[in-house]
Amino acid sequence: MTMQTRTLGTTGPQVSALGLGCMGMSALYGDADRTESIATVHAALEAGVTLLDTGDFYAMGHNELLIGEALRTAPAALREQAQVSVKFGALRSPDGDWIGHDGRPAAVKNFAAYSLQRLGVDHIDVYRIARLDPDVPIEETVGAISELIEKGYVRHVGLSEVGADTIRRAAATAPVADLQIEYSLISRGIEESVLPTTRELGISITAYGVLSRGLISGHFTRDRQLGANDFRAYSPRFQGENLQHNLDLVEALRKIAERKGVSVAQIAIAWVLSRGDDIVPLVGARTRERLTESLGALAVTLDDADLAAIERAVPADAAAGDRYPAPQMAHLGSK
Repeated sequence: MTMQTRTLGTTGPQVSALGLGCMGMSALYGDADRTESIATVHAALEAGVTLLDTGDFYAMGHNELLIGEALRTAPAALREQAQVSVKFGALRSPDGDWIGHDGRPAAVKNFAAYSLQRLGVDHIDVYRIARLDPDVPIEETVGAISELIEKGYVRHVGLSEVGADTIRRAAATAPVADLQIEYSLISRGIEESVLPTTRELGISITAYGVLSRGLISGHFTRDRQLGANDFRAYSPRFQGENLQHNLDLVEALRKIAERKGVSVAQIAIAWVLSRGDDIVPLVGARTRERLTESLGALAVTLDDADLAAIERAVPADAAAGDRYPAPQMAHLGSK
């Protein structure tokens, strides 16, 4: 299989058509195996995946250290092709609570210094604040990233989970390569105003949550027990009647996947790929087995009849429950 490529915006780098979201290797989805996680990163690089996504607050630096180890132990040729996207700014307490966001210029530079050290790299390819800091104008945050670019520590400005107005203000301050935001068959909120804005401005989308945290992967069962260290145990879409409704959507999708001879996960990822060459899905595979399945989506072609059938099976706004618990929904940048 030849890895397809896509370009991040009009100012960003060329990357693989699928990126690897590494958060689940460290946090929020229950226990993960470090050896298998590193092997999965290596397998992704060997398959031609170039974009690795992390955040400095994922398990308080653990995820960056893990990616740093994976890069350090990968063959030189694969290490050199890797492009790392880093989110910063989310503040954590020692007990793991989320306690705010910091987009002050001094904080931006401080966060970058620690990320470079943990990752063991001399530059970050795409750097972005994870959530808008309500107390700091986006122009100041993006301006600080621009200063890091001038000094060679960062290559491209990114954004994360912000709305059309903030995107325009940021793009007026500095060239923005990419917006990272949730986008999947059951999370289509960006289609109203965000996606038209990024396309007008030549900004790409790296889409996370393309399998909605495993909900539409085809592997999640109604009786699955989630641990206290699993984000999904508190996520509205995984609760009670919401879960029953959402898994009914998955079964409707499964019928289409079976007709095409592919898995539910593959058809869900292929749907995101079909939405435009300016969209790069991030797959959150934590094992080589799940990575191989996700990569299979690149070979899935959806024609007009397939897309219409998928739309009937899982219409926009069909999901029950919000993407996050109420306190976290309040922190999403919607402006």
